[in-house]
Amino acid sequence: MDVSTSPPRTAVITGGEGDLAKSIYEELKQAGFDVVTPGRGDLDVTNADSVKAFFATVKQLDLLVNNAGVCRDVSIAKMEETEFDQVVDVNLKGAFLVSQAAVKLMAKQRHGHIVNIGSYSALSGPYGQANYAAAKAGLIGLTQSIAKEYGARNVRANCVLPGFLETKMTHHLLVDAAFRENLLNAHALGRLNTPQDAARFIVFLHSLENVSGQVFQLDSRVRRWA
Repeated sequence: MDVSTSPPRTAVITGGEGDLAKSIYEELKQAGFDVVTPGRGDLDVTNADSVKAFFATVKQLDLLVNNAGVCRDVSIAKMEETEFDQVVDVNLKGAFLVSQAAVKLMAKQRHGHIVNIGSYSALSGPYGQANYAAAKAGLIGLTQSIAKEYGARNVRANCVLPGFLETKMTHHLLVDAAFRENLLNAHALGRLNTPQDAARFIVFLHSLENVSGQVFQLDSRVRRWA
């Protein structure tokens, strides 16, 4: 097929109203993608009917970025069941429902890429994040299973841990000088990653057609290998 007549590549970013989603959107647009960034009003990732209705309108999908997420940080002894359920529903079940719809389309196309936005919390299990850490750890398993199940159909899945980003969601934490100092000290480079850098990595990762089932940590926190 003449490249000039090929349809543009298409991408969907869930949780489209967040700062990271906006940076990914900008980088993908610059790379020539048609990008859709639905917020919760357009795509409630926790609702199977909402997911089904949204994907009924999608005719081609080259890249899905499962970015929708929520935090409800509290120690496990004080954590309400609803706080656990909500975090798992958005961060893990939501990625499952959206990926399930996406892989059906990608499998028919015989190509596609799912990037799940994970978290360092999945590797470290921070205090007060039993719900979030559990959901993000599950997301790594989901990523690897998709990669194995759909590799024969040329569908890829990878998980990106962007690091602790300075966004609207984290601003209330970073204004605490002691918290910020401890956080920076945990990074070998003494600085945080940025949404723009994470977005650029995701675009680059999409170009690596032989990479699937992998987990990429994008900051300078150094951890022991199990």
